[in-house]
Amino acid sequence: MPVYEALNALSTPVWIVSPQTAEALFANQVARALADGCSITTLRHGSLSARPLARLADYTPAVLAREQVVEIWTFQRHGQAVPLPCRLTLLSMGEHAGAILVEALASGDAMLHAWPQAGACLSSPAPDTAVRGFYELLFRTNSAPMLLIDPEADGRILDANEAATRFYGYPREVFAGKHTWEINAAGRNILPVMHAVAQLPGGHRPLRFEHRLADGSLRHVQTYAGPIVLDGRRLMLCVIHDITEQEQLKRELEQAALRDALTGLWNRRHMMAQLEQVLAGKRADDTAFCLILLDVDYFKLVNDSYGHQAGDRLLVALAHTLASRLRERDTLCRWGGEEFLLLLPSTPQDSALQLASTLCQTVAAMTHDGLPSITISQGVVQHRPGESLHNLMSRVDTALYQAKRAGRNAVVMG
Repeated sequence: MPVYEALNALSTPVWIVSPQTAEALFANQVARALADGCSITTLRHGSLSARPLARLADYTPAVLAREQVVEIWTFQRHGQAVPLPCRLTLLSMGEHAGAILVEALASGDAMLHAWPQAGACLSSPAPDTAVRGFYELLFRTNSAPMLLIDPEADGRILDANEAATRFYGYPREVFAGKHTWEINAAGRNILPVMHAVAQLPGGHRPLRFEHRLADGSLRHVQTYAGPIVLDGRRLMLCVIHDITEQEQLKRELEQAALRDALTGLWNRRHMMAQLEQVLAGKRADDTAFCLILLDVDYFKLVNDSYGHQAGDRLLVALAHTLASRLRERDTLCRWGGEEFLLLLPSTPQDSALQLASTLCQTVAAMTHDGLPSITISQGVVQHRPGESLHNLMSRVDTALYQAKRAGRNAVVMG
């Protein structure tokens, strides 16, 4: 892509990344050397990484509004993890307009050949009484937990406001002897991250961490750390917001989006993601897996004769019966309507056929108050080496169709 070739002349690592897939659409030479084959996802989720948001796509409103978005990425240099701050902006022109432009906030040469040096303390000017007064007023009146930290003293916590003492459960005098790595779930791994954050200009979006309270519990927090110079010392003023409930709600909503509303089983979307993961794992270790696609025989007659509510009751009962026969590592989803799909990892063909036969007998023996008995037809396939997901799904669908044509209440191996 000639339009981006000029970026190879920069000593700063630069990436152009798809916000939807986190795929690197372009990386200049120093970025490629620095990443050493690691994916963007690996760099963003390394041991020293810190992010305001989990997904790049979630930054779209912020970058459109020209907010300053900074992430800390993790690179491996000389066998050690090294943090690198990166600024994220929106690419507004060229063939990748709408993609995320990622610019490292440090020289690539320094990263490639040595650890980045922690910023030295500023020379000691005269005490700034105006800044000191503003800081003390801010500490007294702010309702959010606030900590004053010295990055050059092993991340020592120099001061904490009243809101912080309530949130963390430590008296103010106890905070004076603690360090950031004692309250951060990352432990001492947080120190190089803290040094990287200390070099950032103010005004960036808060980063996310897990902090440990005095009672040992963990809370998800957003932490904004900005530089402040007090009495000639370059310190960090950290404002903390507890987002634990938000994160829990987000996880619950994400889980709900992957569940079938009627049966509570996984839905088609989740199953497709699981299939992609299993295929990726199979390429790595060549472990066999099987699929079973099953369909309720003559289900339309049940709905027509007994009503759709009765049909729904049958589907819920069937879902519970199927789930009770599976192993913990198996995945069962409602594929659509009265169809269900079973993913059986590390399972040979004979075992899958035996399970399908057992399910036929179990379902036929189900009893329902005021409702007829039902049977199921099943197609069974084993993944072939190198087979695509599209071809695999086509084979299992064909096998199910053949089971229907064979008279139903049958199992066909595809």
